[in-house]
Amino acid sequence: MSYTIRAALYDGQQRLESASPSAQLDARVLLGEVMQMSHAQLIAHDRDVLTPTQQRHYDEMLKRREAGEPVAYIIGRRAFYDRDIIVTPDVLIPRPETEHVLEAALEFASGKADVMAVDVGTGSGALAVTFKARMPNATVYATDISEAALHVARQNANVHRADIHFLHGDLLKPLIAQQIRVDLIMANLPYIESGELPQLDVSHYEPHLALDGGDDGLDLIRRLLRQAGDVCNPAATILLEIGATQGQATLELARNTLSPAQVDIIKDLAGHDRVVRIIL
Repeated sequence: MSYTIRAALYDGQQRLESASPSAQLDARVLLGEVMQMSHAQLIAHDRDVLTPTQQRHYDEMLKRREAGEPVAYIIGRRAFYDRDIIVTPDVLIPRPETEHVLEAALEFASGKADVMAVDVGTGSGALAVTFKARMPNATVYATDISEAALHVARQNANVHRADIHFLHGDLLKPLIAQQIRVDLIMANLPYIESGELPQLDVSHYEPHLALDGGDDGLDLIRRLLRQAGDVCNPAATILLEIGATQGQATLELARNTLSPAQVDIIKDLAGHDRVVRIIL
């Protein structure tokens, strides 16, 4: 019996119902990857028949998703802002929440002739690459303690033709060592509490190094703020992604550590605290 695109979409959704809250979307994305078709093309050609090779490939992808593996790792990419970002299990999958950091960074840089910026804990490079692509006159550094993550970030920089200076090391230490000073710090650092992490699905596949923020979730943010004074130019801006309940604690850390001229919280679309903006 012929196995059509329509049948494959239905079967995929049924198989993923118990494994994913977005079973229909997941099935569509996976089948689109197998068939190299867009959503519109899948609908327009829903009577096309899968080859045996395509059926096997689709079945393998569905099995991985049924086991809980994120779709982004299965297909090897994730949409972020206005582009696709390569991802592997060596990096955190970019989330829409991080786009709030990017938007605040673009607002800061808008109209400035040149900006020195750094993305700390760059992971896939989503922030650094997209910022540089949108602000080609900026000088952008990106740091990560994981060489494997930097390898993925460099791939994304190459794909999107973004000239970024990648530095291996802990937080801002590579910049401090080279006496590099910046106008803008962007950071989506690990902010999940250590005790909470094992209970979350995200911990099953994504790197713990990119998730574990210590006992209160703020260990890396705390360390970054202590280092920031050694790399920031006057009136620099620091943008920190945070957990929904960490706004006030992070504000206090910023005030006590840096005595900034201004500090405020940017909320996400759900009204949750999402980014702390610090202006020195």
